[in-house]
Amino acid sequence: MGFFTKIGNRSRQRLTGAADGTTATLWIVILTLASTVTTVALACATPFTALAALAATQMRGRDGIPLMVVAWAASQLVGFGLHDYPRDATTLAWAAALCMAAVACVVAARHVTIRMQSPSMLARIVVAYLVASVTFKAVILLWSFGLGGVDTALSPAINARQFVRNGEILVALYGLCRALLAIGMPGIPRDGGTSGERGSVAIC
Repeated sequence: MGFFTKIGNRSRQRLTGAADGTTATLWIVILTLASTVTTVALACATPFTALAALAATQMRGRDGIPLMVVAWAASQLVGFGLHDYPRDATTLAWAAALCMAAVACVVAARHVTIRMQSPSMLARIVVAYLVASVTFKAVILLWSFGLGGVDTALSPAINARQFVRNGEILVALYGLCRALLAIGMPGIPRDGGTSGERGSVAIC
């Protein structure tokens, strides 16, 4: 009996893992599309820091980097396809810089928030957004020393405008997640939950 119980448990775990993987992919696509639409509609840069804050607090650790890479790829398609970015070495280098910054900011935000003791999801999201913003800007600044644009990277006005705008997009994306859950979308798979808790987006 114990042997068959183990086999059954393993089968359920595989099915659960496959379902979670499909659901995570669905949410990655949804968030990427939402951020891309926002980027096109507002004629602004992809809100990587907003996505990083959501990924760090609302998704499994393994899903954060894929989300950022897919969002980055979508932003490059929009840039080179729709806005006809120049295809020179500097532009391609900046594309690589954005990818590195996007990945770094979600890793940093995740690293900090999983160590927080606060039970407040609002506090975790705020901290994740702050950490993601600082990390993203730090990586961009480092690249700007070689590619140019240090003044832009350090501009208080530009940084403040981007911080506020991405913060507003973060609120909108979180609201979108809540709205989709309310109409029956499968919840986002998350680390550390029981089967009954798996996938629920935490309420602030």
